Amino acid sequence: MDILNKQNLTEAEFISRQKLDQLSSEAKLAPRLRKNYNFHTSDEDICHRLLNAMEPDSYIQPHRHLNINKDETLVVIRGRIGIIMFDFDGTIKENVLLEPTGSIMMVNIPHGIFHTCISLEEGTVFFESKAGPFVPLAPEERARWAPPENDASVAKYLASLKKLFEPKR
Repeated sequence: MDILNKQNLTEAEFISRQKLDQLSSEAKLAPRLRKNYNFHTSDEDICHRLLNAMEPDSYIQPHRHLNINKDETLVVIRGRIGIIMFDFDGTIKENVLLEPTGSIMMVNIPHGIFHTCISLEEGTVFFESKAGPFVPLAPEERARWAPPENDASVAKYLASLKKLFEPKR
């Protein structure tokens, strides 16, 4: 018996520049300066695929995913994002610039590695994929050495991370 039937088939979804513009506009107005566009239909889905529009002052507290199935893949579509990976004590192990036309445009981050990503240009959009279902980060997955979102020290910390990607003089 064929696993697929007419009830399971849906229309293909094409993403235009206009859709990316709309998503970026929504991100600029959002309190966290980010806006997701999910391809998965539920937080319970086993595979989460989404577009993530992110503006330069958006902050994602460094974190890790301890579940062995929660490796994360990011592909920059537009703009520039900085990927930063840390040791357990907050020492920066690696920082890499992702650009759609640069030498690196994609990263796969294995579970267990502390990381964050920062937008370095207005209108930045990336594709993200990781295993579901969605489970909020546990306290031990958040970097204790980095400020939590909405903390007064976020702006200073984020500025220090952005400096990693400034051209060398």
